[in-house]
Amino acid sequence: MTAPARPVLTDVELTVLQGAAEGRTYATLGRQLSLTEKSVGNVAMRVIDKFDARSITHAVFLACRAGVLDGQRRRHGDHAGYAAHVYRGENPKECPYGCWEGERAYRTAQRAKAVTA
Repeated sequence: MTAPARPVLTDVELTVLQGAAEGRTYATLGRQLSLTEKSVGNVAMRVIDKFDARSITHAVFLACRAGVLDGQRRRHGDHAGYAAHVYRGENPKECPYGCWEGERAYRTAQRAKAVTA
């Protein structure tokens, strides 16, 4: 399984996604954002499209898996990592969590330790 995508969301899209995660209705979100309920629904559809989800609930689930809602940026080591990508025949350079950059930094640090030791 590949790492979940982490799409770039606008502030309004993120607010709608967070509101959906908290169980708010589109009408409530519309009042909060000074938008019509239909406009909130359109924003939700953009969020659904960005996550390639089937519904706003599914988008919330995918956002949680991608670390969008908890505000935690995923780093090297937060998932199976570089070696797991290689083992599965995937390209670590395509990982949205930065496996390739993390692996390069790790190897550079290891080389530096070896030189100073």
